[in-house]
Amino acid sequence: MNTRKALLLGASGLVGGHCLDLLLQDEGYDTVTILIRKQLAKSHPKLTQHIVNFDHLRDYADFFQVDDVFCCLGTTIKKAGSQEAFRKVDFTYAYDAAQLSAEKGARHFLLVSSLGADANSSVFYSRVKGELEMAVSALPFPAVSIFQPSLLLGERSEFRFGERFAEPVLKVLSFLLIGPLRKYRPIEAHTVAAAMIKIAKAQTQGLKIYESDQVQELGKL
Repeated sequence: MNTRKALLLGASGLVGGHCLDLLLQDEGYDTVTILIRKQLAKSHPKLTQHIVNFDHLRDYADFFQVDDVFCCLGTTIKKAGSQEAFRKVDFTYAYDAAQLSAEKGARHFLLVSSLGADANSSVFYSRVKGELEMAVSALPFPAVSIFQPSLLLGERSEFRFGERFAEPVLKVLSFLLIGPLRKYRPIEAHTVAAAMIKIAKAQTQGLKIYESDQVQELGKL
């Protein structure tokens, strides 16, 4: 099998961290490049780290000459400090990365979004995620894969009160979420990362959107 080059954005985050570990272990990729704000305490023969200013991603355009781009960028309004700052990270940075990836000939753009993403939503968070999905889907990639996980489970480096409160409740109630409600079950971040890499290696074509229950099945196989 021909090896490929991967670019990962959001490697310091929950899904991105798992994605990085899995990419480094995967023999299907011979190089893994990450764009980060601060150096990660991680080294590997396949890994190249670039500290960048995400406000000026075009200055680093050559780093986007890869096969598969894994975009795991994301924050919270509380951490960002305002809706405007949140939108910069969750829409502007991600879309700028997608544009550069398309311009530089990347074959596949894989995006972590959110369950309930909807450009017409009255909920700001869901609306931004939906607008990003629409914008990325319109770019000329041979393949775009969008993953819409429910509540993410895993050890974060930061404390998020809302998620920490909801986790045990949803874990207990998960068995009640059956049929069409299965997609609302919480999902391990590692499972999302595994699903992304599986789909990248499957060489899919066109636009594919995977809701959380589909991601769960893909990531555990």
